[in-house]
Amino acid sequence: MDLTIDQLKELTKLAKKAALEAGKVISAAQGKNISTQSKQGGENIASQVVTEIDLKAEDAILSVLEPTLKKYNIGLLAEEGSAENTCRFEKNYFWCIDPLDGTLCFSRNEDGYSTSIALVSKSGIPTIGVVYNPRSQTLYHAIKNQGAYKNDSPLTVNDGSKVLTLLFDQSYTKHPLFEEQVDTLKQNLKKVGLKELKLHHLGGAVMNGISTIDLAPALYYKFPKKNLGGGSLWDFAASSVIQSEAGGLNSDYHNQPLDLNRPDSTFMNHKGIIYASSAKLLDLIPKMN
Repeated sequence: MDLTIDQLKELTKLAKKAALEAGKVISAAQGKNISTQSKQGGENIASQVVTEIDLKAEDAILSVLEPTLKKYNIGLLAEEGSAENTCRFEKNYFWCIDPLDGTLCFSRNEDGYSTSIALVSKSGIPTIGVVYNPRSQTLYHAIKNQGAYKNDSPLTVNDGSKVLTLLFDQSYTKHPLFEEQVDTLKQNLKKVGLKELKLHHLGGAVMNGISTIDLAPALYYKFPKKNLGGGSLWDFAASSVIQSEAGGLNSDYHNQPLDLNRPDSTFMNHKGIIYASSAKLLDLIPKMN
């Protein structure tokens, strides 16, 4: 049974509260020596790092959201705790949680980390998205078909600038065609009425996706690949609904909806991802070889 709009609003309030509680844990540890552990992840180091703060932040989130699991019959998928939980395939909705995205940035005391909480339907459609940047104390949220908000003020894409911002993960710089693709982007800017390209490596996937709104006109993309990685469900579930509700576009690399409840893995490498602040930017994205 679908949740009512009143129920979604109540769950959004709780998700916002949970994100802020996680933010308190994260901010209290900012700049301190944090023990770092390894975990099973994708091929890049960022997906293999976990700190004690990831775990404490997840506990803070679950202390708020756990009562909703029984009350609303909601499943749970959390990066550090229940990634193998199959209830997301059985229940109509599941919480999709990344307590600290951009852990590597956090451990280095660099900008680009955040908390991400989404409510996703069994069919893989994000219904609620909440993202909190504890460094700037900025809270983003959206309910599908109800608009997006930044610190509770309406949030919409403003594409007025003539400077295109290309957001990317550090791993993209190691791609053999990185420089060639950036040069091609620069050459094609005039075709879409833009004059300049700015490269912006912000940090985690969550803030990269969100920043296609704040830094518009902006692009963020990740190629499909065979190796595990490419971000996970919890990296895109919340930001995708916020970004689209703000007027942006996001999809896989084949312009199909993001596969946010795939049964065989939590990774997104199989189809890649695209975030664009407007449709005209899609023609600038490098084609796959």
